[in-house]
Amino acid sequence: MQDSLTWWRGGVIYQIYPRSFMDANDDGIGDLRGIIHRLDYVASLGVDGIWLSPFFTSPMLDFGYDVSDYRDVDPMFGTLEDFKALLSRAHELGLKIIIDQVVNHSSNEHPWFKESRQNRHNDKTDWYVWADPKPDGTPPNNWLSIFGGPAWTFDSRRRQYYLHSFLTSQPDLNFHNPEVRTAQLDNMRFWLELGVDGFRLDTVNFYFHDLELRDNPPVAPHESKTLGAPDSNPYTWQRHLYDISRPENIGFLRELRALMDEFPGTTTVGEIGDDNPLERMAEYMAGGDKLHMAYTFDLLNAPNSASYIREVISRFERVAGDAWPCWALSNHDVMRSASRWGIDQDPFAYPKVALAMLFSLRGSVCLYQGEELGLPESDVPFEHIQDPYGKVLWPEFKGRDGSRTPMPWDDIEHGGFSQVGPWLPMDSRHLALAISRQQQDTHSVLNTVRRLLRFRAAHPALVDGDIELLDVDERLLGFVRQADGKNGKERLLCVFNLTGEPQSTPLPMNVDKQLDNPDFGAELRGSELRLPPYQACFFNLK
Repeated sequence: MQDSLTWWRGGVIYQIYPRSFMDANDDGIGDLRGIIHRLDYVASLGVDGIWLSPFFTSPMLDFGYDVSDYRDVDPMFGTLEDFKALLSRAHELGLKIIIDQVVNHSSNEHPWFKESRQNRHNDKTDWYVWADPKPDGTPPNNWLSIFGGPAWTFDSRRRQYYLHSFLTSQPDLNFHNPEVRTAQLDNMRFWLELGVDGFRLDTVNFYFHDLELRDNPPVAPHESKTLGAPDSNPYTWQRHLYDISRPENIGFLRELRALMDEFPGTTTVGEIGDDNPLERMAEYMAGGDKLHMAYTFDLLNAPNSASYIREVISRFERVAGDAWPCWALSNHDVMRSASRWGIDQDPFAYPKVALAMLFSLRGSVCLYQGEELGLPESDVPFEHIQDPYGKVLWPEFKGRDGSRTPMPWDDIEHGGFSQVGPWLPMDSRHLALAISRQQQDTHSVLNTVRRLLRFRAAHPALVDGDIELLDVDERLLGFVRQADGKNGKERLLCVFNLTGEPQSTPLPMNVDKQLDNPDFGAELRGSELRLPPYQACFFNLK
């Protein structure tokens, strides 16, 4: 059992995308009351906490990631009283609540920006990133928006450009201004005092920009692109030296950690999209005075081979120091792993072994809603696309709507999500994977996930242990997890066959016995380990 102050270390956090989880008032959009209604289900999974994607007041041009009031709930989702009720019920069930904090940018409807854009002489004049045009009227430099086009938009009132790393309606705040940093820390204090258990920090490495506004260099032909954006997006064609991951960010993360330390038992997990993501992750957690956890897009990308996963783990362990990662295979920004990694694999068996691997890594885990059902990515027709990202880059990139369609609670019309047509269409394939069906099937992905999480919680080595990669067949992933437990040191051998073919490998060590796991197994013949397709195995080591 984890200490209550470090519950997050090795914890499993279930991500809820509120618009698509459960609709309690039958308007086709999920809401906080709907989440409350389904909290017993979340608790039944065996997770430790919940990450709620944004529910703040917003014009919803980026579905809540454009905040116009950091301290209130958008009426679409309910009221602040509803949030307090959700928090109370979650805590009754033993669930922690982490909420998204989108502090890099606000909506252009936020009162701060409305004041800032009026002229160059007001109380908020430098709360956002403003810059003069070049002499020919063009933007100050070559920085690009992730959502397409220049990262600069001209404003006729100030006769200046403002910076927006995302939509034109999401102006970047100027974190070089200490008043901005204080204001955002105060907004976070508001939620901490209400009782939230931590924050997921959106784009945590984007807060500061280069004051000299230097151009980003191009990505050389031999260099890799690791930002998590599709190759069809020109944003990936630059090496992002000056618009993100600036050294000043370290100081702000220390200020944030000092705030968190005033509320023992709270935590932070940062989202890092960077040219050198694992190194940045380690930097942002080193020394225990910045972030508690962070995640990158390394396991949210397309490569899925054992050798790729081994390389990610190896690279992180080389640079990690005392950093603690939070791993994920899916979230609201990427194609679901059952389709991204499992596109040519068994749709029933592959999600199970992929999640068994995820739950066995050193670090904490984020599990995205519907991932426990093995849901594939939805194919949302263009006429139903809501995501502005997809509208700009269609058809090479269809946006993020395919991972955001409603949860299938029942195999009925609209999946039991709502009594009316939902904001995104329900995928008919998801109805066959509905929770009501999987609850009744002992061998369903859902029930396998429940057993895996019980298995993880029962083994200190899997929750908080060290990891040592093993030299096994290149088509297999193998490592040892070890930690001190109440019965002495626990050492576990973990091996995974993520392929649809039988694999075997000689074991470089003596094993004691295979741990009982009803969903997986392997055969040991002498020193040779044989794994059927899509299998995992766990052995005690002598």
